[in-house]
Amino acid sequence: MLTEAPALILLARQLGEHSLAWFAGLLGLSVLGAGLVCRAWQQRRARTLPTGEPEEPRLAAALAMGFLAILGAASLVAYIASKLGDGRLLGLADQALADAIGDHLPWAALVVFSWLTHLGDAELLAPVCLAVALLLWRKAHHGLALGWVMALGGIVLLNPALKRIFARARPLHDHGLALETSFSFPSGHSAGAIVSYGMLMYLALRLLPARWHVPAAMAAAAAIVTIACSRVFLQVHFASDVAAGLLTGLAWLLVCVSSLEYARHRKRRRSRP
Repeated sequence: MLTEAPALILLARQLGEHSLAWFAGLLGLSVLGAGLVCRAWQQRRARTLPTGEPEEPRLAAALAMGFLAILGAASLVAYIASKLGDGRLLGLADQALADAIGDHLPWAALVVFSWLTHLGDAELLAPVCLAVALLLWRKAHHGLALGWVMALGGIVLLNPALKRIFARARPLHDHGLALETSFSFPSGHSAGAIVSYGMLMYLALRLLPARWHVPAAMAAAAAIVTIACSRVFLQVHFASDVAAGLLTGLAWLLVCVSSLEYARHRKRRRSRP
């Protein structure tokens, strides 16, 4: 442990000193990766749909993979939480990264991220949730409307409950661009971003023409990564808070999408002659 701790802390400092470059790389890889995955999904779907193969095996495999992903995300959150605390390795690395960002991130970049972080604010996402739900209901997509509300409403209830369980204090900062008073672990903005923008991407894949699928996936990835990183740059969350928030949101997103897909499958089976 003595030989491991300095290496991890040194890495955290290096990341903090060059945080903008790392952010640009992560953003580019995430957007490109989302586009490529979505494109591959489109091509695979185009090959499998006309074949008339039974849907049950594919659905069962997808649900099994989703269940394993949910378990994996939950296990990682528990593991991160177990490594936090006074004097623990991950907590020291968190603080080293926050200190390095505070010392090296330019003021102009900090101001920009203080604007971008509002893309994950509840004050913005709440009216978006209502507007999308009403639009879906008006277009007779009642199941999707209920699933959309369930997804966003569920994470609003889940994240504060987890915050009260772990009761981790937030990092200290003096820039005055962001003020948060709740507990820090896991990040609510990160969890809300991956659920909200992930569900918007899912709705786009379900309802929009195929030409919009790749742009929707890339835009969702850009929003999620930007919001998550902004919380670390603004020093209102430690990096482990953001990682846990993303994992929590991903687990809940998979639950909601899996439920909607299963309901669609059942409806399609009942409608067959």
